[in-house]
Amino acid sequence: MEQERVYATGKRKNASARVYLSPGSGQVIINRKEMGDYLGGRETLRMMIEQPFELTETTGKFDVLVTVRGGGSSGQAGAIRHGIAKALALHDTAFRAKLKKVGLISRDPRKKERKKPGQPGARKKFQFSKR
Repeated sequence: MEQERVYATGKRKNASARVYLSPGSGQVIINRKEMGDYLGGRETLRMMIEQPFELTETTGKFDVLVTVRGGGSSGQAGAIRHGIAKALALHDTAFRAKLKKVGLISRDPRKKERKKPGQPGARKKFQFSKR
C-alpha cells in the first residue's frame, strides 16, 4: 500500500493538527516553521512528536507538514503526535498494531473542566463560614 502523501487529523485538549506525511528526509515543518523554531527548544515536546517514528522505526524516512491550531504548546504537540500516528497507520497497516498497543492511535479525551456558576473555578468552592 504505497501512497505518495497521507493525511490525518490529530487532536488533544483544544488543539487540532492537520498532518501531511510524505516519503522524504525526515523534515518536520509546523505552521511554516522548522520544528525546533516552532517548539522553542523544548526537548520534551520534540521527543513527544518523534515518538511514533521511533516506535515504527521510520525515523528520517518521512517529511511531515503540519498545520496546528488551538490550545497551548503541550496540547499542540500531543495533537501532532496523534496525527502522525494516525497517518503512519494509514500509510502501512502493519504499524497500526504497534501504535495502538502504546495508545497513540486513540484520542486522549481529557479536556479542561468547565467553571461552574457560583464558584470561583471548576472544583474550587468559596470558603465556608458556619457563623
